[in-house]
Amino acid sequence: MAVDYTVIVVYLAGMLAMGWWGMRRAKSKSEFLVAGRRLGPAMYSGTMAAIVLGGASTIGGVGLGYKYGLSGAWMVFTIGLGLLALSVFFSARIARLKVYTVSEMLDLRYGGRAGVISGVVMWAYTLMLAVTSTIAYATIFDVLFDMNRTLAIVLGGSIVVAYSTLGGMWSITLTDMVQFVVKTVGVLLLLLPIAVVKAGGFSGMKAKLPTSYFDPLGIGGETIFTYVLIYTFGMLIGQDIWQRVFTARDDRTAKWGGTVSGTYCLVYAVAGSVIGTAAKVLYPKLASPDDAFATIVKDELPIGVRGLVLAAALAAVMSTSSGALIACATVANNDIWSRLRGIVRPGGEEHDEVKGNRVFILIMGLAVIGTAIALNNVVEALTVAYNLLVGGLLVPILGGLLWKRGTVQGALAAVIVGGVAVIGLMAGYGILANEPVYYGLLASLAAYLVVSLATRPTDERVLAVWRDRLAGKSPELPSEPVPAHQ
Repeated sequence: MAVDYTVIVVYLAGMLAMGWWGMRRAKSKSEFLVAGRRLGPAMYSGTMAAIVLGGASTIGGVGLGYKYGLSGAWMVFTIGLGLLALSVFFSARIARLKVYTVSEMLDLRYGGRAGVISGVVMWAYTLMLAVTSTIAYATIFDVLFDMNRTLAIVLGGSIVVAYSTLGGMWSITLTDMVQFVVKTVGVLLLLLPIAVVKAGGFSGMKAKLPTSYFDPLGIGGETIFTYVLIYTFGMLIGQDIWQRVFTARDDRTAKWGGTVSGTYCLVYAVAGSVIGTAAKVLYPKLASPDDAFATIVKDELPIGVRGLVLAAALAAVMSTSSGALIACATVANNDIWSRLRGIVRPGGEEHDEVKGNRVFILIMGLAVIGTAIALNNVVEALTVAYNLLVGGLLVPILGGLLWKRGTVQGALAAVIVGGVAVIGLMAGYGILANEPVYYGLLASLAAYLVVSLATRPTDERVLAVWRDRLAGKSPELPSEPVPAHQ
């Protein structure tokens, strides 16, 4: 294992070195939080693919392939569909807004007063997303070093917190590009073909497994629908995803670079399910489907290649973890803390706030590591995160982008009613049930429509500013939000 260990150690040292290098470039709020809004197509595509394809997509995607066969691709496939929809229909407009957070977009569209409440919901989502990624370190380091779970979380989490705190989005962008390359080589070019060959090729796999393993809908229509609802729509509104859109240097980069990333996700989804199917042939009685990735890597790959593929899994986890961490810290500082203290008005004046955001990344990073140590169930944590996101924020965000008649009162009602409904229904039906997100989303939509139609339309001056920003006519936010009513 000495060669494998060397590969991993060099990789981790490289991540820290890039964090240090990124610190030299992050001299302003814009540079620190959104990489100066100047990423070109290549870097944008790579970093966007890196953040959406995390440990759940890699280890979890292979696990679903082990359990269901080719239809196990649907979870990651719906993530790719969501990224494609975001890129084609919304990314150009989102990039032109020149904001830092989703809550700032809501304030701009509705005339203020939506930021803190929506920020709390988004903060909870990004925190839990970072926690689930951090928990995944335990699986990888256990395979690598037979390491204690808590120590593995602290080690992996500390590296991510270190390079994220040092250089912000610049460090994360640089590390994500490396992680994208490592994932592509490790998973698509090495593990996929080796796993298929070891399992006897597709003909051998078909001969040894039930036909349901090769049914593209074998996982079930209701499960696929739930994946679409949670992951496809979740891709449209998450702060971690929007913050990457904000890094694009122009509309074309956001649209076409994101389209390339979404297509890559579709390929990655199929690859994961095929690897999992091959693992089922090789190891038909694993204790848990999530063990499939680590087992096939550990037992079937040659020395050196094994280290690279494990580095690929580590890259997948780190990219999502760092993206969620900076999103969590950005929301906590800009949408909650600063607003409550009255330091920055909701319109968002431009300040050199690198130090403050760096401190918040460190604080949120420590909170993420502590929470990850305390929690055990990754799936439940991720489900809570996405249920809150979709149930509470999908309607007011998409409503603001698509429906002129939506009002700030309707948006607030949608966030509160949807969020409370999701929490209550999870308590009643169970965290992993489908009903909470179904009924929570319907409740949010009903509240948005009824309250918006029952209240006065949004002031035309607010909408005029909004239209100008969507058209890219105003480079900066107004120093104060235009009031919703006179």
